[in-house]
Amino acid sequence: MNIHEYQAKAVLKEFGAPVADGVPILTLDDVQTAVDTLPGPLWVVKSQIHAGGRGKGKFVEAAAGEKGGVRLAFSKEEVMDHAKAMLGNHLVTAQTSADGKQVNRLYVEDGADIASELYLSLLVDRETGQPAFVASTEGGMDIEAVAHDTPDKILTLPIDPMAGVTEDAAGKLCDALALEGAAREDGMKLFPVLYKAFTEKDMSMLEINPLIVMENGHLRVLDAKVSFDGNALFRHPDIMELRDTTEEDEKEIEASEWDLAYIALDGTIGCMVNGAGLAMATMDIIKLYGEEPANFCDVGGGANAEKVAAAFKIIMKDPNVKGILVNIFGGIMKCDVIAEGVIQAVKETSLAVPLVVRLEGTNVEKGKEILAQSGMNIIPADDLDDAAQKIVAAVKGA
Repeated sequence: MNIHEYQAKAVLKEFGAPVADGVPILTLDDVQTAVDTLPGPLWVVKSQIHAGGRGKGKFVEAAAGEKGGVRLAFSKEEVMDHAKAMLGNHLVTAQTSADGKQVNRLYVEDGADIASELYLSLLVDRETGQPAFVASTEGGMDIEAVAHDTPDKILTLPIDPMAGVTEDAAGKLCDALALEGAAREDGMKLFPVLYKAFTEKDMSMLEINPLIVMENGHLRVLDAKVSFDGNALFRHPDIMELRDTTEEDEKEIEASEWDLAYIALDGTIGCMVNGAGLAMATMDIIKLYGEEPANFCDVGGGANAEKVAAAFKIIMKDPNVKGILVNIFGGIMKCDVIAEGVIQAVKETSLAVPLVVRLEGTNVEKGKEILAQSGMNIIPADDLDDAAQKIVAAVKGA
């Protein structure tokens, strides 16, 4: 689950991280409160959407102007002008679709005198199985570009969960960020604070880009991007309250209500699979044969016919779907149950696109018999390779 920048900063502030004072804006009526609360003379007005690259982004609507999604204001009147231009309009960044995302929230915060910009993040290093800091002096840039062009400027530092951020580890991070004087003292305190927030709140990613050194020599978290492990949210009702469903795909919201793992993608072939590994393999083989998956959908190992039907209908809500591939290995979930769910969904959605079904495992022959006797236009497949070739051919009209 993702949250907005202002929410991420509030969480980090609770742990003691240095962030600027700021006020969230939900309506234009909140602007006056913001300018009265913050002293100025410089205010920063930031669009709040779940996407990076806001400063370099552009609004679809001409009335919003060409200044991007993060703007400086040197008067209270200018704060209001920026708010009117951004609120309710669609911002396009490198991490959104061509249609962009509608800006429903803003964040107004105190400006800062910036001496230098740094990059710092925390994530789970899958190779070591440990949390790891990623640090670079090249802040304010896409870390992917830095990794490609100047990988020597990036330090990845795994942290032993039993030891936490030791003084030695904090010192290595300070060295990687070239921190000196007051900034180094701040860093030695900040890194354990960020690690504590990351682990205690079950974050999957904490990115600060940039972490700045101000003209007075001290550190400040200028931007913050936080994602949480969805499987751990039951432990954090306070974090769950921060969820902004307007930033999420409607299909993904409905899927979460059915406890389905669903992620919308940009392709044309809808996928319904049980098991994340099998789902990834299914998407890979679709690409191998020249098409793109429209979604990742894992119905889980213990789904019933009703849950399968719900997944099917969610997939069909995507107007880009030109065909569907059902790829199920029946272990706990029996193939005949899957077949019944597929038939139920086909009836309820008036399916008008090709459907290929590959079943294997428990009660597979019974499941195939149910599909064959349904009288519906369902294309059977013997294995994954056969299934992928058939759905790609069907979508291409072969």
